[in-house]
Amino acid sequence: MEIFRDKKTLTDYVERQKEMGKRIGFAPTMGALHQGHLSLYEIANIENDLVISSIFVNPTQFNNPDDLTKYPRNTERDIKLLENTGIVDAVYLPEVKDLYPEGLKSKSFNFDGLENEMEGKSRPGHFDGVGTVVEELLRQVKPDNAYFGEKDYQQLAIIEKLVEQLKLPVKIHGVAIYREENGLAMSSRNERLSHFQRDAAKVIHETLVKVNDWFRIMTIPEINKRVKDIFDDERGMTLEYFEIADETTLKKTDFFYKDKKHRAFIVVNVGTVRLIDNLHLD
Repeated sequence: MEIFRDKKTLTDYVERQKEMGKRIGFAPTMGALHQGHLSLYEIANIENDLVISSIFVNPTQFNNPDDLTKYPRNTERDIKLLENTGIVDAVYLPEVKDLYPEGLKSKSFNFDGLENEMEGKSRPGHFDGVGTVVEELLRQVKPDNAYFGEKDYQQLAIIEKLVEQLKLPVKIHGVAIYREENGLAMSSRNERLSHFQRDAAKVIHETLVKVNDWFRIMTIPEINKRVKDIFDDERGMTLEYFEIADETTLKKTDFFYKDKKHRAFIVVNVGTVRLIDNLHLD
């Protein structure tokens, strides 16, 4: 597996591969890799000739400096994990200057309002940071296909909008959420949970499964109340928000429309760890 630590060596490598007609699959990460990340590369390996990963903890998408400080980092472990897959051909470990040549500042984007819903309400500027670094990575890696997990569904929708607006020559693929045995959405943040918290946090996914059942027989205000009641009774957990939204616009809905697709979104703080999850509603 090739390891590139600067923009020049990466772009030279990409140009050589492109000249040979190789199709490139790419999945950017912030490290602290787990099986959820590896599932992206497994799919990329099937659909492409070459698989590239990147690891970069992007400072501009953290609203809370403490969250940035605590974000788990173990690059050597991550590299070993990627090597052991046998399917990742290269990993890019850029420096800040490679992605922010004019200084550590986000561009300003308009994603047709997607950035103002849910996460955008509580994390102003977050998606400007995401858009800035993803655009630059896509321009440098020049993938034919790029893969992102559906756990960050709003981020996935925004990246699709970014590619559409900038007319970047890449196809974006959403990959189903990879879950732990108890149903908890796999996340780098799970490593900060105690064993007890990790087990208790299964209630997040269990609640979404119940919501899917309730969606057929209850009004959305009734569902909202039931979800609130569940987490009011959970010690050590705080419900930050729960919304049922239109899958396309991400706007919250209070009514079921037969001609639209709906998805439930939830954010729960387990102690000091903020966990997100979502589920398409049948």
